[in-house]
Formats: sequence, C-alpha cells, structure tokens
Amino acid sequence: CSLSNTLFPESGNKVQHITDATLAIVKGETIPLDVLQIKGEKEQPVFALSGLRWGSYRDAGVKVSKYWYLGPLKTKAAHFFSTLKEWPQIHQASISYVGPTERPPSEPEEKPPRPALYRRIFRRLASYWTRPQDAVSQKVKPEVWKEVQLSTLELSITTRNSRPDLTGTEDFMNICIEPDTVSKSDFISIGSQKMRDPHMCPEGSEYLQASRCTLLLPERTGGSFSIDSEEYEAMGVEVTLLPKKLQFFCDPRQREKMLQVPVQ
Repeated sequence: CSLSNTLFPESGNKVQHITDATLAIVKGETIPLDVLQIKGEKEQPVFALSGLRWGSYRDAGVKVSKYWYLGPLKTKAAHFFSTLKEWPQIHQASISYVGPTERPPSEPEEKPPRPALYRRIFRRLASYWTRPQDAVSQKVKPEVWKEVQLSTLELSITTRNSRPDLTGTEDFMNICIEPDTVSKSDFISIGSQKMRDPHMCPEGSEYLQASRCTLLLPERTGGSFSIDSEEYEAMGVEVTLLPKKLQFFCDPRQREKMLQVPVQ
C-alpha cells in the first residue's frame, strides 16, 4: 500500500487510482527503486522492496486478526494481551554494518551516437598513456565495518522506497533500533500506529545508515521476521542493498515531486 502511494497520488476513488496507474504505463514514466537482498543461514536469498521487521510490535500485529470479534478495538486488544505474556519483551542481537555508498553519476537518458572505431581506439590509447602510473596500481579502499550490540523492543531494516531520493549523492538502507524500555500504554499506542505504518521509527530510537549489514542472533532464538509482510523464521541474516535495481511505472506528477523536493 505504501509503495502504491509512492508511485501514484492518493485517491479515495479506486477507479481513479486504477486509471492513473494505467495512464502511467501508457506514458512510460518510471522511477528506479531499491531492493534488499536478504540471505539467511539455510535458505536461498529473499528480495524485499520494503524491508525486514523483527520484534514485539511485529509479533503482536500478526495476531490482530484473531480478535476480529472486538471490531475497532482488535488492534489495541492484540497489543494489550501481548504485554500480559511477558514484559519487558527484549530482543538482543549483534549487528555489523558498512556505511552508505557513493552514488555513481546518472547516465543521460539519450545516449550520443557511438563514435567511429578508429576514434574509439585512439581515445583508449591516449587515455592509457596519459594515465598516472600510480593509478594503474591503485587499490580499492577496504570496507569499514562497525559493530553494535543491541537490546531492543523491535528492529527494522528498510529501503527508502516510501520516500525515494532521486537527487541524492549516497545510497543506503535505514536501520532502526528501538528503545528496549517503554511503558505498556505506549506499547499499545505505538503498536496501533505501526499497523498503519509498519516501518515507522519511534522517538528515542537509534538510527543507522548502511549499504550492507549482518545481523547475528543468539543461539536458540525463536520467533519470526516479517519481510515485506511475509513471515520467515528468525535467524542470522546478511542484508545487501541493491540500489536503483528495479524500474517501476509511476505517475509523472509524483516523479516531478521527487525531483524537486529534497529528502530530509
């Protein structure tokens, strides 16, 4: 739903929403979105457009449907009953990460005509002979990894696809480590907000930016992850950002907004 709102203007009219989507395809207007590659210890990689959640809000949220008979109170009920089982609900792990990567310059939409073969050969030879000698043997800078021991109520690793940054100079995913101390009333209140915006990062959370990260869980850790709202067994994972990997059709008005308004 959040991805749909990113690509097309919000509309209470479903027919209008479908019409906007159809026109976007006809016009061929697209934007590039990031993908997360999530590789576990046992299975093949999983790919996500939104991200990964692990924690108490996720666990309570998947049980909301069990309380359907309470109508509009079912969300608060699921989070309230969750606090009766165990409190505080702390999740401990270790996370190692590499910071953002520099975004390469974008290619022009229309490529210039390819020069003649003899011109290409001449340019290549000229480039080789005029290149500084130290550039030939220049080594790639090693990645700098940082490690954080975390104790949290919930951890999320997400793309920025809900608010794409088309004009920035860096690519990264967001890591939100929420506080491990919260009152039961705040847990119920924040849990209700997360049902509307699953990847919101509450006040007081630790916030990291990374291009790659490795999440290590203690032995015999139970529970589950949510990856793009699908449930998976909780385990150690390696998450890699694949920046601007997929092109999605979008409303031209939305694309103009992304190009004009800088992301804070």
